[in-house]
Amino acid sequence: MLRNAPHSILHFFTRTLLPLLLLCAVMGAPVAVVAGEPAAKAPAAVPQGKAGVLLVAFGTSVPEALVSMKAVDEEFKAAFPGQPVVWAYTSQIIRKKIAAQGHPVGGISDGLAQLASDGVKVVRVQSLHVMAGEEFSELERAVLIDLQKNPGRFDAVFLGRPMLESQKDAQELIRAITDDVKPLRGKDVALVLMGHGQSHGRADLTFEGTRAVFHDADKRVFMATVEGARSVDDLLAELKNAKVKKVVIEPLMLVAGDHAHNDMAGSEDDSWVSRLKAAGYKVETNLKGLGQIAGARAILVRHASESADDLTKEPKKQ
Repeated sequence: MLRNAPHSILHFFTRTLLPLLLLCAVMGAPVAVVAGEPAAKAPAAVPQGKAGVLLVAFGTSVPEALVSMKAVDEEFKAAFPGQPVVWAYTSQIIRKKIAAQGHPVGGISDGLAQLASDGVKVVRVQSLHVMAGEEFSELERAVLIDLQKNPGRFDAVFLGRPMLESQKDAQELIRAITDDVKPLRGKDVALVLMGHGQSHGRADLTFEGTRAVFHDADKRVFMATVEGARSVDDLLAELKNAKVKKVVIEPLMLVAGDHAHNDMAGSEDDSWVSRLKAAGYKVETNLKGLGQIAGARAILVRHASESADDLTKEPKKQ
């Protein structure tokens, strides 16, 4: 009985432990469970059903570009062991072309249906776009429409953002790119990166922010786009002002596909390589997609792992 306990123990309980227990009760703090009583389970942050991954890219029909896709596929299978990893291409033209070649890849609704048939209840949809432009907007809309058509099919569908969203992403990527291309660059050799861009300018500001971060990290890195506001003409003027003599040029795209082989490195007079050479620059071409660079793939995996944007739920404001 407590009244028979030594005075020092009673004093310690009433003056120290009892106020602490009362404070914990008021504040909702966890209290040690008495032996023999079952501990309450903490609510799960993520639904615990079978998980799977849907990788979404524009797609490519250039066989040489598939090395990037394969590297990304292997990276995600290693990062999410035991989970099905399904691909979807958003370009209908690409899907029809490769289907005719005997290598079919479905669209977003096809990929989600396949995951559902595999028993997946928690999906991580990972965009493989470099920046959030029109293609990413269409991806998000397609997923939401599919969820509306198939309510209750999944417990959660998390959407992973494109490769370049933050300053941290850009810093990680430029380190990965410059480390990878280092064997091709000597002293004072500039690195030229060809981005895609869009004629309506949806990714222009993201591109300019990335360009600023890249330039802070390496003053000899220059960028322009195929379709965006910063054109190859802007690039040539910038290289001239910087007194550049030699460049290494490569795509700032997931794969070295049609744009890389034709718009960038093609033999036509209007290709970037042709225009650089015509302007007097020595040019080294590196036909390598971002998917072939480990540091770039790591950013995509991080975005997939960290995403808390569950498209099956109403967004919560903090």
